[in-house]
Amino acid sequence: MDGAPSHPIQAKSTEAITAPMSFTLAHFSDVHLGPVGVSDVFSDFRLKRIIGGLSWRFRRRGLHINAHADGLRADILARKPDHICFTGDLANIASRAEFRRGLSWLETFGDAAHVTMVPGNHDAYVKAAHETGLGLFNAFMQGDGVPSPHPFPFVRLRRNVAIIGLSSAVPQSLRRAGGTLGSEQRAALAAKLAELGGRGFYRAVMIHHPPLPGLTRPRKALTDAPELAEVLRTGGAELVIHGHNHKTMVNRLETAGGVAHVVCVPSASMVDRDGHESAQWHAYTISRSRGQWQTRMTVHRIDSGTGRFGESRSGILGEDF
Repeated sequence: MDGAPSHPIQAKSTEAITAPMSFTLAHFSDVHLGPVGVSDVFSDFRLKRIIGGLSWRFRRRGLHINAHADGLRADILARKPDHICFTGDLANIASRAEFRRGLSWLETFGDAAHVTMVPGNHDAYVKAAHETGLGLFNAFMQGDGVPSPHPFPFVRLRRNVAIIGLSSAVPQSLRRAGGTLGSEQRAALAAKLAELGGRGFYRAVMIHHPPLPGLTRPRKALTDAPELAEVLRTGGAELVIHGHNHKTMVNRLETAGGVAHVVCVPSASMVDRDGHESAQWHAYTISRSRGQWQTRMTVHRIDSGTGRFGESRSGILGEDF
């Protein structure tokens, strides 16, 4: 899923809007929508799907609860963010039936112009036909303007905010859950970061895997995280959001344009149990303060007692987090 810059980014104006603004992104990840049935495992047989099916049967089905994901969706919609970002792992073993169920679920968030998705490793669990797999989600994973033959990275411009989607989702061997961008996708990203920064946009980068080295175990890591970190360091970004680790993580990367805040959101469907962070989503409210970008992050977490989502913490990235 590598991509190369094929044409300049299309927009209604050549620069970001300079008037005062506030823009809120909602971010969730790692839905792992269940169940995983026998037909999911065997209808299009792959050995790795058996391993994934057994993992679901004996462990994961007790951790990922559809009702939690449904409650998260209801809470996001009730709070009316300006845009919704989903950083992948809608599926578990990338079966055709999972993709169909996942599409029906994601469409309940509203028009694809209001929702941006990038795929996760479970969405590319095995090699699968694009038209009956991730291709079903094309409307959520494409940029503004004329479609490019290179789908990633793509850019969506929403007021002063440029949402940049990357794909780290590539099929892995039996015991690996990592990902890779590749040199072409990284080169395209570098060009887009430079262009968008020059035009005054707040750059929010979406990726499933942790984008910096050392944030997860080697078998689950982005293979070219050091190279991606250098692209971000050189080109600059204001926010990089990801999932994969199923826990809240806030890191910072010094870049040529200032600090890039790198934030992981926990699973959207996780139970509240020792060793696991319960289902959450994050709201990032973007504004300008004294000529500088400012991002307030608000954590919305499920209450295991009531089953409802509520604000558990809020603060400015770089000051309170």
